[in-house]
Amino acid sequence: MRFGFFFRESLRSIRRNAAPNFAALAAIVVTLVVVGVFIPVVQATRGAADSVSSRVMVAVYMKDDATAAQEKQVRQQLEQIKGVKSVGFESKQQALAQERKVDPAGFPLLSFNPLPDTFHVYPKTPGQVLAIKATIAPTGAGGKVQPINSAIANVKNATDDTKKLLTVTRFVTVSAAALSVLLIIASVLLIGNTIRLSLYARRREVEVMKLVGATDWFIRWPFVIEGVIIGALGAVLAIGVLGLSKIALLDPLANNFALVAAPRTISFLPLVLVLLVAGILVSAFGSGLSLRRFLRV
Repeated sequence: MRFGFFFRESLRSIRRNAAPNFAALAAIVVTLVVVGVFIPVVQATRGAADSVSSRVMVAVYMKDDATAAQEKQVRQQLEQIKGVKSVGFESKQQALAQERKVDPAGFPLLSFNPLPDTFHVYPKTPGQVLAIKATIAPTGAGGKVQPINSAIANVKNATDDTKKLLTVTRFVTVSAAALSVLLIIASVLLIGNTIRLSLYARRREVEVMKLVGATDWFIRWPFVIEGVIIGALGAVLAIGVLGLSKIALLDPLANNFALVAAPRTISFLPLVLVLLVAGILVSAFGSGLSLRRFLRV
């Protein structure tokens, strides 16, 4: 019965203070729409960076006269290097066939195969690739590169490209984390501030209730329930905006352009649940927290 009383008081308060509550509702809708767009964008950006990072490797080229026993020994040595996730092998015949598929005109039928047998060494994390290369082909005292096995002809990786890729990946990770924190802080401050303005308009009502003996929670509950209602309504409106945008804009693009559909991001239903819970919790918390100063009478 008491909950019904609080609920009715919340609805009455919403009707009586339409303007401040509308401002709070607008703030919640805008904030949640931004959050709803931001989450999949960050996931797509991070996914693209991870996809490119997964192709970072060290190429170990074998000498033409390397025997099967030497290649087996080199594989064992490579697999024992710290930070190596996997080692793949591409024979010279496989390499030539692949190049002919990629560029048929550039690789006509030759009387000999100029490509070497190659080991592809993949690191556990992209940041380890340069250290792995240095381990496979360390630089000697005279500045000459000396591979760990005499059957190795050359060791290569796109050093400049790898460094740029690692820099971009770190930038995406740090930027996403920083923007997430800033967005959360901005959302809490914006919604809390708007709710505080709404409560300020009713400060006399709170003071009178306090002076006649009402407990803090008796005063606080209607405002908390009011915040839950406004937060839920704002979340529903934000979800509606995002849903219409998805149907009108994203789905047609995803159906016509494979590149748009490629990044794996959060599905719409979990995103709906996240926004709904976020809208309710932030609004309820903001209402209860903002009310504290008006309870000090």
